[in-house]
Amino acid sequence: MELRTLRYFLAVAQAKTISAAAEALHVTQPTLSRQMQELEEELGKTLFLRGKRSITLTEEGTFFRKRAQEVVSLLEKTTAELRAPDELLSGDIHIGGGETDAIRLIARAARRMRQDHPHVTFHIFSGNAEDVMEKIDRDLVDFGLFIEPVDLSGYEFFRLPVKDRWGVLMRKDAPLAARPSVAPADLRGLPLLVSRQNMVNNEVAGWLGETHDALQVVATYNLLYSASIMVEEGMGYALCLDRIIRLPEDGPLCFRPLHPAMEVGLNVAWKKQQLFSKPARVFLDYLKASLWGGPVAEGASAAGTPQDDPATA
Repeated sequence: MELRTLRYFLAVAQAKTISAAAEALHVTQPTLSRQMQELEEELGKTLFLRGKRSITLTEEGTFFRKRAQEVVSLLEKTTAELRAPDELLSGDIHIGGGETDAIRLIARAARRMRQDHPHVTFHIFSGNAEDVMEKIDRDLVDFGLFIEPVDLSGYEFFRLPVKDRWGVLMRKDAPLAARPSVAPADLRGLPLLVSRQNMVNNEVAGWLGETHDALQVVATYNLLYSASIMVEEGMGYALCLDRIIRLPEDGPLCFRPLHPAMEVGLNVAWKKQQLFSKPARVFLDYLKASLWGGPVAEGASAAGTPQDDPATA
């Protein structure tokens, strides 16, 4: 299977018609149609449902599109790294992570590196732990920023010198807004929006204790911004981490921390025995220097083991 075929397939999946995809690719419609038919024959699967006016993907086609996008992205990433001039530090650094204010630490190191090496470009992907791990495993991101609890036994990692705290996002006119903090019993019977990440839910369940069985979960969320809109519209209260959503004084929402306090650590992780590109290797050095001080040695190795760092988990 040629890379060109994957690009053709992705173009058809996006355009939803052979004619529009052929125009975008500068090929004839018969050529493109034949390529897609040969692709389906090679795979032994039907990828498209061909209607009178548009083409939609089958379940197998949707799965294949995801994998094709990963293959094309990885090739583009690798090509860009190899084409970077030897005498100039340039290229791309890909970082994935959950929603957390700790991304500021990544941003500070990135800004410092960009000041010294303006030809380096950063690409940020937001997602839950499972999404980020999958991208690390497939070499689609160089580093992942993970919120505990998370199992990183299969990765190299170090813990950041900060923690996030859990609490409740609510409207300012909600009854709980008059309190300085929220206890487990306060949430009994209230409409809640909760993260659908299993390990996080288990951690919150432990904090709630017996109250967990009395929760009224009205929605789950992956990223908090959409959940905050639902809270603003009166859907309920969102269990979340602090400092992810900006809360202006004249805005409709407020955050109240949990009591007893529940804080979580944060980790930066990467694949074991990872062969970093030069920009990624150097960025790790910048990040460590930004977190714990010390000089940045551009040629420094991405350095061995997590035990080398003072804040290592």
